[in-house]
Amino acid sequence: MDRFTKTYRDPVPPPRRRTRSMFTANAVFSAAFLLATAALAAETIDPGALKRLVHQDCGSCHGLTLKGGLGPDLRAENIQHHDVDSLKFVILNGIPETPMPPWQPLISEEEAEWVARYLLDPETME
Repeated sequence: MDRFTKTYRDPVPPPRRRTRSMFTANAVFSAAFLLATAALAAETIDPGALKRLVHQDCGSCHGLTLKGGLGPDLRAENIQHHDVDSLKFVILNGIPETPMPPWQPLISEEEAEWVARYLLDPETME
């Protein structure tokens, strides 16, 4: 060994080898974290925020009073022929080749169901 190799110590130690148990621990922690946040999100539906979403975001196409505009009339008396599941499907997936976008990237299935129920019977969701 030369003098340089004897006296020089790398300030950054070499990375530790990851073992199978470390990968398993990380995977278990990640899965638990995702499940916990999904459960928390499912339990925390904010009706006030969802009403604002309906009247502002949906209202930008369907009219601020939901009487129609670029999109059709969404008042309860005009959509009674739909059920909660069909409205939820349209909210989450949109309608291809129309201006109705899919909201699935932005709201959960539980929130979409709340919105569908609100559209069908706004008085009971107050």
